[in-house]
Amino acid sequence: MPDTHIIDKIAILKQTFDGLTDDELSDLAKLTHLTSYPEGHILCREGAFEEVFYIVADGQAVITKKISDHESERVLRNAGPGDFVGEMALIQNAPRAATVRAVTECTVLEMGKSDFESMLRRSPRMALSIIRTTLSRMRANDQMAIQDLQRTNKLLRVLDRNKLEFIQVAAHELRTPLTVLKGYVNVMKSLPQMKDNAAIAEIMDGINKGAERMHEIVNMMLDVTRIDNDTLRIVPSPVPIRSVVNEVVHDFSKGFAERNIAASVEHAEDTPMINADPTLVQKALYHLIMNAIKYTPDGGQITIRTRPVKMERDRPGVEVSIKDTGIGLDSEHQELIFEKFYQVGSVALHSSSKTAFKGGGPGLGLAIARGVARAHGGKIWVESAGHDETHFPGSTFYLQLPLNPPAA
Repeated sequence: MPDTHIIDKIAILKQTFDGLTDDELSDLAKLTHLTSYPEGHILCREGAFEEVFYIVADGQAVITKKISDHESERVLRNAGPGDFVGEMALIQNAPRAATVRAVTECTVLEMGKSDFESMLRRSPRMALSIIRTTLSRMRANDQMAIQDLQRTNKLLRVLDRNKLEFIQVAAHELRTPLTVLKGYVNVMKSLPQMKDNAAIAEIMDGINKGAERMHEIVNMMLDVTRIDNDTLRIVPSPVPIRSVVNEVVHDFSKGFAERNIAASVEHAEDTPMINADPTLVQKALYHLIMNAIKYTPDGGQITIRTRPVKMERDRPGVEVSIKDTGIGLDSEHQELIFEKFYQVGSVALHSSSKTAFKGGGPGLGLAIARGVARAHGGKIWVESAGHDETHFPGSTFYLQLPLNPPAA
C-alpha cells in the first residue's frame, strides 16, 4: 500500500471525473483528504445515515446489498482506483442503499456532505459526470435484477409444472380406487342384512360420504390442471343464469340453516340468458357461494344478485355478485386468493367441512372460478374494505360473463 502522502490527488480526480478544468480539480482536491483503511473495513453500511463521499485512490472495495432475510449479501460490483461510492445517499438525504467494504488495504479520498454539495453547485461538469456514472450503474443493476427475475421465473415455471403433473397423476390414481370403493359400498348397502342393521348402515353412509368428498376434491384437482394446461374446453349452450343461481343456492340450503345464515337472491328483471358451459358456470357459482359461507360468521347474511352489464369493448354480458357480511379481506390478498392453493388464514384451520366458519379447504375453488371466467372471456374479482373479525366489513365477489363466449 503506497504512502498516502505521495498519492497524487489531482491524478486520481482526473481519472474519476472527465472534463474538469484545472481550477475545478484544484478546488476539489482541497476539499478532500486521504485516508487508509485495513482490509475488511466498512466504508458504507447499508441502511445507515452517513455523510461521507469516497473516491478510491488505491486498493479494492466491493459493493454488496442484502436482497432478503433468507439470502446472503449479493455483490453488485467491485470498485477500484478512480471509482467513487456513497454519492446517492448524500444526494437523496437517505440511508445507504448498499454496503461498501474494503477487500484489500484501501486508500480513499474523503469528502463531507457539505463540501460535496458545495462542489456540485460550483461544478456542473462534476455533477454531470456523477449523474452519468450513477445512471450507468443503475442501468447495470436493473439488468442484473431482470436477469435474476428471469432465472427465478423460469425455475418457478418448472416447479409449477412439476406440481401440476404430480397433481394430475395423483388425481387419476385416486379416482380409480375411489370409484371401486363407492361401488362396493353401494353393493353392501343393498344387501338385506345391511338394511336391517342400523349401526352398519350408518357406517356405510359415513364411508360413502367420505368417498364422495374425496371424489369431489379429485375432480377439483383435475379441473385445476386443465385450467393451468389450457385444456379446459367449454361446450356452450343456452344457460338461464337466474335458474342456475337459484339451483346452487338451493343446494346450500342445509349449510345456510346449520350456520343460521340468511341467504337472499335478487334478480334484475332484464337479466339475460347467456351462451356458456352450464356445468362450468355452476361450478364457479358453487365455489363462490361456498367461499362466502365459510367466511361469514353464524347469523350473517349473503346476498346474491344478477344483472345485465356492459363489459370491455361494450360487450353485453351478465354479472353475478355474491355479497357477504363476513370477515372481509385485506387488499394485498384480493388478487392472490384466486391463485391455486393460496390460503389467507392458517393451514391449521383446515376443515373437511364445506361450510364450517373459516374452515380452509384445499385452496382450489376460487382458482377454478377464475379459470371458468377466463375460459368464457369473462372476469372475476373481489372488493372488500379489509379484514376485521370484530366489525365484519364483508366482501363482494363479482363474476362477469359475456352473452356469447369467444370463438375457440
